[in-house]
Amino acid sequence: MQLPPLLTVIVPLYNAGRFFKPFMESLLAQTFQQLEIIIVNDGSTDGSGESADEYAARVAHISVIHQANSGVSRARNAGLREARGQYVTFPDADDILEPQMYQTLMEMVLADGLDAAQCNALRINAHNDHSSPLIPFDRLQSTSVMSGADWLNQALKTRRYLHVVWLGVYRLSLIHECRLRFIPGLHHQDIPWTTEFMFNARRVRYSDAPLYRYRIHTESISHRRRQGRQNVRYQRHYLRICALLDDMNRRYQHRIPVYRSFHAQITREALSVCHAIRRETDAEARRTMIHDLMRTRTPQRMMRNARGITQWYKLLVWQMRLFYLYHSHRVS
Repeated sequence: MQLPPLLTVIVPLYNAGRFFKPFMESLLAQTFQQLEIIIVNDGSTDGSGESADEYAARVAHISVIHQANSGVSRARNAGLREARGQYVTFPDADDILEPQMYQTLMEMVLADGLDAAQCNALRINAHNDHSSPLIPFDRLQSTSVMSGADWLNQALKTRRYLHVVWLGVYRLSLIHECRLRFIPGLHHQDIPWTTEFMFNARRVRYSDAPLYRYRIHTESISHRRRQGRQNVRYQRHYLRICALLDDMNRRYQHRIPVYRSFHAQITREALSVCHAIRRETDAEARRTMIHDLMRTRTPQRMMRNARGITQWYKLLVWQMRLFYLYHSHRVS
């Protein structure tokens, strides 16, 4: 008799192309077998969806959901609605998993009754295969059991932690209890999702073993260079994320310790928009980005959340630059 799955692997799929087969081979090579795989084909046009159907026809624990192209958030949410495992995970279809990844993480959560377990990863340049650890080993080692807020604080202080859901496995009942869903249309939606999950998690552990291979390539949406109107639209996502994180800190301030790192990450994300303004070569786009920054009251949000001398210095410099640019554009 087949045992019910302990883990549901939700794979959003959109035009993964040549990367999809190696990803699936690494997923099917997992030493942990008590899992189900839900591939959500988000309107692929390159044959990836048909390839997913072929895998489902051959492997009993693979199912495929087909939907019109509507983004990675809706794809993940569709998978969450069908998940049957006690835990869920969300690998990207253009990356590679080490064979023991889910065995390691599931042994951690089952042994200690965890809400989540996360691991390290290798950042792989897909063009020359150069690799480096996502979180340097000298900055963060494997942890004992701690609360989600304590873990997030420790991870953020490394200044190398990425808010990505593919680093771990997460208790499905907690996701449903907190009504956590990925925000449709929001780039880097992993940032608010992982933050709110960790604010609610009571038992979390981290392994510094690099069990995931994060492939950096120009075909990825996350690594495309943007200029002009595309850059304007892209930076609006970061401005919205800053507002979401700021609101989250306020909502949870009486339930968890809101560490200075939680404030500092808001200012750090907002400063990335400032750097994008500095690098933007299109005058009209730069003008619009400055207007968006002011309209969303992001400078005030940065001031309220800045922590530490370095951030305060950077913020002072940027406040002067923005004041000059904003008023010079208004005059012109």
